Amino acid sequence: MLKRIFPAQFDNRYRGSKIALGIFVLITFMNTSISFTSIFRPDGGAQSADGIPLDTFSPAAAQAVIGVGGLLDLASLLLCVIFIIALIRYRSMIPLLYVLVVTDWLARKGVLWLKPIPRMPGTATGHYVSLGIFAVSVIGLILSLIGKKYSQPQESVSH
Repeated sequence: MLKRIFPAQFDNRYRGSKIALGIFVLITFMNTSISFTSIFRPDGGAQSADGIPLDTFSPAAAQAVIGVGGLLDLASLLLCVIFIIALIRYRSMIPLLYVLVVTDWLARKGVLWLKPIPRMPGTATGHYVSLGIFAVSVIGLILSLIGKKYSQPQESVSH
């Protein structure tokens, strides 16, 4: 199992389920869209999607929340660039990247448990999108680790 997540070399030979590959394309598209939207939206999605009551903050505090959110989404966007590179050139990385997506979601929930963010009741619709991406990512991870191509012998590479 670990050899499927950490192959001896990263190449473009994907061995998992084709469904997982399609799911990964969808996750990459969704995360890229969310990052761009959050970076360029006036509230960064903090109030509109995450339900953070920016209108109760001072203007400087609201701007700080929006700025920090933008920086976090820039980091997420750069991760999406790695996802796109994997889809184009290093598909054997996809199980590892699924592990990263699932771990990231769980770690964020852990941080939010330790450092909760006040939210307006019933307005955090972004949580449902995030939960959906997480659920699909878990399914994609499982499907990326199973596949008929894993049982086929690897081609030897001569130097």
